Amino acid sequence: MSETVETVGRSPLPGVTPGTWVIDTAHSLVGFSVRHLMSRVRGRFAEFSGEIVVGETLDASSVHVDIELSSVDTANEMRDNHLRNKDFFDVEQSPKMTFASTALRAAGDKWVLIGDLTIHDITKAVEIEVEFLGVDPTGLQGEPRVGFAGKTSISRSDFGITFGVAADGAKVFVGDQVEISLEVEAVFSE
Repeated sequence: MSETVETVGRSPLPGVTPGTWVIDTAHSLVGFSVRHLMSRVRGRFAEFSGEIVVGETLDASSVHVDIELSSVDTANEMRDNHLRNKDFFDVEQSPKMTFASTALRAAGDKWVLIGDLTIHDITKAVEIEVEFLGVDPTGLQGEPRVGFAGKTSISRSDFGITFGVAADGAKVFVGDQVEISLEVEAVFSE
């Protein structure tokens, strides 16, 4: 990752111990919303894993997340099954979505996490606005925990997912822009 603020010799996040932090999926959320006709459909992915490596510098820090696309949940079984098929995620051919960070920069009191998002074997750079929610050195059961919230927007057609996108600007069946929201709690592992 490219270092953009002076952090040599200490963690780039105040109070956060350098090392590997594993995402606690029971206390985290990978959510999304997308326009459908005149409303928005909201959903989440129930199965994902990842880790945050906090280095002593931004260069030594990284984030990696794997998301199981078959775990999509919009609270509607028929819609979820449609999202799993070839019109959208095609989970038989491409079961995972991945994110791997490439840079991190300060942006006022927030951060911008830059990385490669891969869906359907198509990789695009994305920027995620991240808010550091803090660190709890004793956590729920004595283990240190750290929290973040993030948001970004992607164009699903950039990843070859074009079902329902109006090519001629006509009626929108399913919007192209997908708003992604993240709530992440991670536990120190080493």
